[in-house]
Amino acid sequence: MSIATRNLVYIVDDDPDDRQIILDAFLENNAEMDYVFAEDGSQLMQNLQEADNGSDLPTLILLDLNMPGMLGLQALKEIKSDKRFSSIPTIVLTTSTLPMDKKLSYEYGANCFLSKPSFYNELVLITKMIARLYFKEYK
Repeated sequence: MSIATRNLVYIVDDDPDDRQIILDAFLENNAEMDYVFAEDGSQLMQNLQEADNGSDLPTLILLDLNMPGMLGLQALKEIKSDKRFSSIPTIVLTTSTLPMDKKLSYEYGANCFLSKPSFYNELVLITKMIARLYFKEYK
């Protein structure tokens, strides 16, 4: 297992517009990063398995909860219970405001639980803070 030498972010969301908007917000902050999009928890787990077999694991996972197929909470539980992936910071970024989703996200090992903001400029600020916390050499 190797952790990415460049900031590699897995953006997991079933909505292609949301995936692109999240990426755009990071790029607006001039974040030096590579990214992988995944549409659901199953695709995320497949990407992690493939990365563990040769390429780099992500620096960070941004995970939506409400997706078809494998839900975000199930994927989170699998990531954090697998010693190969459990140290990867995982941020839940979701439209859910349910207290139970937040509680379970932290119980399953999420590093942070954030509700998707209504305005793009708020997302830019959130991604700037995420980059400051988790990216190598980002100021």
